Amino acid sequence: MKEIVLDTETTGISTKEGHRVVEIGCIELENLIPTKNRFHCYLNPERKVSEKALEVHGYTDEFLAKQKKFSDICGEFLEFIKDKRLIIHNSVFDLDHLNNELGIFGKKKINNEIIDTLILAREKFPGSPVSLDALCKRYGVDNSKRTQHTALIDCDLLAKVYINLIDQKEPTLNFQSEEVKLNQKNSVNINYFKKVIQPSVEELKKHKEYLKNNLKKNFF
Repeated sequence: MKEIVLDTETTGISTKEGHRVVEIGCIELENLIPTKNRFHCYLNPERKVSEKALEVHGYTDEFLAKQKKFSDICGEFLEFIKDKRLIIHNSVFDLDHLNNELGIFGKKKINNEIIDTLILAREKFPGSPVSLDALCKRYGVDNSKRTQHTALIDCDLLAKVYINLIDQKEPTLNFQSEEVKLNQKNSVNINYFKKVIQPSVEELKKHKEYLKNNLKKNFF
């Protein structure tokens, strides 16, 4: 399955206050492995960047004024994410801003399947910090390059965090399926392989007897 890890940077928090997107970053995953397909652009928001947003990403009005407008990249962006699941940290924010941009130009809202890693993290670690930095620390993901929030760096970090959140190790090693013969020339790459061994009837019987005897020892 192909998925897209997506992140945006904006001029400010609220679209109701007229804030716009200034950067879009996307990294494609295929079976959890990053491919070479990426989408990235800086955008001219046609308005000033708020002071708080400037502190976060560092993109000045002068720099952004020289970039393309959303209307220039809209078609390419929609084609890149077409029919792919989107992986976003705090998707409410990014989708609100992207749908606002699409709405300005009369386009339909994004209707892709969404996985929000913020929600996944809150369910998995209730009461614990679940920011991207906090999750990087929890999983030992090196985020030293994240001196400021930039879309592609955040996407790269989120891809690694996402793999950990869904309990899959980062696919850095190649394993060979048991079904692949030893004399096969081309090896098969698999993200992970778990062999499930079903207990025999005799083993189940012995297990029940063990539990029964030990429970008696604990209570009597």
